[in-house]
Amino acid sequence: MKEKILIKADEYKEDLFKFLRDMIRIPSTSSNEEELIKRIKQEMEKLDYDEIKIDKMGNIFGRIGNGKHVFAFDAHIDTVDVGNHDNWSHDPFEGYEDDEVIYGRGASDQEGGFASMVYAGKIIKDLDIAGETTIWMVGTVQEEDCDGLCWQHIIEEKVIEPDFVVLTEPTSLNVYRGHRGRMEIKVTTTGISCHGSAPERGDNAIYKMAPIIQELSQLHKQLRDDPFLGKGSLTVSEIFSSSPSRCAVADGCSISIDRRLTFGETKDTALKEIRDLPSVIEHNAKVEMHTYSKPSYTGLQQTVECYFPTWVIQEENPLCGMLVDAATEIMDKEPLLDKWTFSTNGVSIMGKHDVPCIGFGPGREDQAHAPNEITFKRELKIAAAVYAAIPLKYTELKNK
Repeated sequence: MKEKILIKADEYKEDLFKFLRDMIRIPSTSSNEEELIKRIKQEMEKLDYDEIKIDKMGNIFGRIGNGKHVFAFDAHIDTVDVGNHDNWSHDPFEGYEDDEVIYGRGASDQEGGFASMVYAGKIIKDLDIAGETTIWMVGTVQEEDCDGLCWQHIIEEKVIEPDFVVLTEPTSLNVYRGHRGRMEIKVTTTGISCHGSAPERGDNAIYKMAPIIQELSQLHKQLRDDPFLGKGSLTVSEIFSSSPSRCAVADGCSISIDRRLTFGETKDTALKEIRDLPSVIEHNAKVEMHTYSKPSYTGLQQTVECYFPTWVIQEENPLCGMLVDAATEIMDKEPLLDKWTFSTNGVSIMGKHDVPCIGFGPGREDQAHAPNEITFKRELKIAAAVYAAIPLKYTELKNK
């Protein structure tokens, strides 16, 4: 079957590349994905998917097969913005390509993974290798703004109920089995304003924040380490202040903290570490979670804390072995078992809802959110072939 899959992957590679270039040409930042969803639906219709649906949040689902074992492939189809256009060698929305790469915003992160899995569905259908599985190809929205929110909706509303999910975020064709979690924390100090010509009459909230920032810098060095996921981390990512004018003492100051959580760390432990800092206690600073409530492009609004839990699937889990076997068979070499540096929709799928996740995708992590983003054509084709091999592997696993 390997040779048949590889022949089909080669047969469809130019269509796959064209589809990805079309996706790149449609800007699709979080909450602005509607036009891209329409284009994806057209491609799934062209490829004769068994079922296509769009949920209330705007996520798109394409089904292949109708077996008793249900699993899903996930790719977020939203992207970050491009930043300074002067840092790009080509138009980030042109879909420029050469013999080796496809260039543009979303190429690696992560419309490339989505294009590969959509064409894997076509290969599975052509070769009739769904086996005893039902496969859902899921294009999710708003991940860049609030990773996992899409799958929180999917799981809690029972849009689909998969046994497990393959995350197609970029892994350089390696198998990834987890990553650190993250949370967005806000710390606020308050003061009393007065005229800037006599600052001693007031109480400067910015000055209160200064020692807190210094203690946070030291706290970062002391955070928990894990032999697989690595060290927990924090950094002050934003600072804001309020004052009646530029000629007055600040009566308010707040900072945002990007906190990365390694295995064994939780929302509660991370908040307590900050609340216990001497300067936080001395200045009665408020420590709380940021929240996210931006509506999706369909208008659905969900308000959630910006907490995205750590998750890891163990190396001995049969799903991990199954994906390694499928990749090894197609690529003629065993992939590296590793983890992502950044976070994915796995924070909700497995981190919050205990649905097992495993990762395999084309593209490189270092291309994510960077100017001159590229993905590699060879990897796109191989990923499609590996994805197409999974249904039979999973059927074999379930029948053991």
